[in-house]
Amino acid sequence: MAVNQKTNVIRTLESKEIRHEVYKYEVDDGLIDAISVARKMGYDPDRVFKTLVTTGKTTGINVFVVPGNCELDLKKAAEAAGDKNIEMLKSKELLPLTGYIHGGCSPIGMKKDFPTYLEEMASEYDYIMISAGKIGMQVKIDPAELVKLTDAKLADLV
Repeated sequence: MAVNQKTNVIRTLESKEIRHEVYKYEVDDGLIDAISVARKMGYDPDRVFKTLVTTGKTTGINVFVVPGNCELDLKKAAEAAGDKNIEMLKSKELLPLTGYIHGGCSPIGMKKDFPTYLEEMASEYDYIMISAGKIGMQVKIDPAELVKLTDAKLADLV
């Protein structure tokens, strides 16, 4: 991979010496949802996780990482975060807050550390795929390493 294509995610993983693999996928068709990405890369959508950023009434910003073929259950998310009400962050607020755009958001390398929650089914896998911090790139990582790196809590989120 060319040096100019290293994202914050990849630089972080390399600096922490966390084993990972980088994958690229075609984006010209505009299909960048997790299910389409899984299809393009030939991976099970259960293993291609999406990163969702929410705002809670009392807890503020929270990050949830769930399988691409699932929807985040906002009630379960609120319960996991210890909040009464959680809603999705507006797209226009994502970049200034996290440094990432919609479709390229990763739980690794955000501008600030936010409480992070990983769907508990991830612990059943030896690897999952998450955004490498840029549309068109994914990283394959051991979910246990992701938990350690982001201080994520496993939770029932879907």
